[in-house]
Parts: sequence; C-alpha cells; structure tokens
Amino acid sequence: MSSSSLSRRGPSHGRGPSHGRARSSGRGPSHGTVPGTRPKRSIWQQIWIKRWCYLIILPGMAYFLLFKYVPMYGIQLAFKEFNIAEGISASPWVGWANFELLFRDREFFLALKNTLIISYMQLLLFFPFPIVLSILINEVKPMRYKRSVQTILTFPHFLSWVIVAGIMMNILANNGAVNNLLATMGLEKYNFLTDKGLFRYILVFTLSWKEAGWSCILYIAAITGIDPSLYEAATIDGANRWHKILHITWPGILPVVLITLILRVGSMMDAGFDQVMNLYNNTVLDVADILDTYIYRITFQRMPNYGFSTAVGLFKGLTNCILLLSVNAVCKKINGTTIM
Repeated sequence: MSSSSLSRRGPSHGRGPSHGRARSSGRGPSHGTVPGTRPKRSIWQQIWIKRWCYLIILPGMAYFLLFKYVPMYGIQLAFKEFNIAEGISASPWVGWANFELLFRDREFFLALKNTLIISYMQLLLFFPFPIVLSILINEVKPMRYKRSVQTILTFPHFLSWVIVAGIMMNILANNGAVNNLLATMGLEKYNFLTDKGLFRYILVFTLSWKEAGWSCILYIAAITGIDPSLYEAATIDGANRWHKILHITWPGILPVVLITLILRVGSMMDAGFDQVMNLYNNTVLDVADILDTYIYRITFQRMPNYGFSTAVGLFKGLTNCILLLSVNAVCKKINGTTIM
C-alpha cells in the first residue's frame, strides 16, 4: 500500500516543478515583463489618462503663466533706460544706475520703513486674530448659531476697499458719526483720519474687520479634520475646554498655522496697496506711504521713469523671496513644516 502510494506520488511530484519552470520560462520572454507588474506608460499616456484633472487646473495654470511669468520679461527694465519708441528690448542698458538712484532716494527709505512697520503690526495684531476666532467659533455648540456667526463675519471680505474706506470715512471723518456723537455730548471733535499716531492702528482695525472672518475658514477646516475621539477621550479623562484647546485643537491646527505664517512673512513687503491707497491722505503720508503707493506716485503722478519703478518692484520681490525662504527654513528646522 505504501509503495503504490509512493509510486503514484513520485510522478506528480516530478511534474510540478518542471511544469512551473516551463510556464515561467515560456511567459517571461514572450512578454518581457516580470509577472504581476504593469508595462510602464509614457508621460503623455499618463496625462491622457488624467486629462480631466489637467483640464480642471488649466485655467489656474493659464492665469499664473499670463499674469505672473510672462510679465517677468519686463524685469530687464530695472537695468535699462526705457525708451517708448524703441521698446523694451532695444532700450539702452544702464547697469545698476536705477538701483544707485533708488538707494539715494530718501522717500524710498521712508516708504520701506512704513511698509515694514505696518506689515509687522499686521503680523502681530491681525495674524493671531483669525486663529483665536476660529477656535471660539468651534466652541459654539448650536449649529444654526455657528453658521450665522460665520456668515456675518465672512461677509465684509466681499466688500471692496473703496466701500470699506467710504464706511470708515462716514464713521471717523470730521463730520462722521463718531464726531457728531461727541459734539452731541458736548465734547470736542477729533480728526481720527489725520492723526499720524492713530492711522496705522486704523489700518490694522479695518483689515481685521474685513478679513478675519474669511481668514478663519482655513483654520475651521483644519479643526474639523481633528479626530473627534480625541475630544471624547479627553472628556472621559476629566479635561475641561481649555485643556482640550491647548492639548488637542492647537496641536491639530499648528501645521496650518505655520504654513500661513510662512506665506504671510513671504509677503511682508506687500502692506496692502488697495487699503492704504483708499484710506491715506497727505497729512499722514509720512507714516502711511508704503512701497506700493510709492511706486504708484513715482510712476503716475510724476514724469514716469519705468526703469526706476521696475527697480523698486524688483527689490520688493527679491526681499519677499528672501524672507519666504528664511522663515521656511526656520519652520522646517523647528517643527518640520515646510511649503517646499
């Protein structure tokens, strides 16, 4: 019995490996690929497979290409004396002459100083406000009330700075609502919009009122991505709301906060042209004139010098780039969060 079973098992044992070798050897050369792997597609095949995704991002790519990259052709004006009859390419080169003129201009350094001061004020006073606001909104339990608050806070973002400036002038101007109230109470009127010491705080206040609700949307989205079981476990352990915010909510949104901080520092030289242009006046020019309004004045309110204006813009762009790379490196070293 045992010998017959061994004799029957022997041939089947011999057929298995040889059959498997014949299969693998026959399949390999005919297909030229390892079994279980797909043939490598070309880049154009991959694009065609995901063509609808590329179609969706096409308008955004076209925007950045046309309005961000194509205008870089004009950067060469910073090193030329522009002649409108000859065009950009044929205009004569002047080397660093425009930059030498720039660093001898007292108004440029005043605008640079105002830009840095206003940007740092916005970073210190405005930047934390949407973070705190988003945490407070998250703590609101009634969903209808929460949505109503978000809608009310987000609405000012859709108003242009022309409208916001008109509202502030109707409130703070010499014949505005506040001064009329002071006069009714028998108090002396005050020129809020011409006070040099107050004007920068008015800029921060109007920016906070207009953009805080819109800016907190990103942080609210980050908060909703936190695992609810963490809050449930903290409640079981006896944690109060402050403990949950400090140990769950804040660490959960910290990467988003750092990314927005990197992007904000990377635009420190942009202190808000539309806002300042619509709110400032000649009385507060010494504390409100920023680089963008300075470029506007020397380009459109004087004899135009496009090479000089381009040199100012190039200086501003390079400074923003250096700040962006610096704070990105710092955040990467401290927390590991980076945008590139």
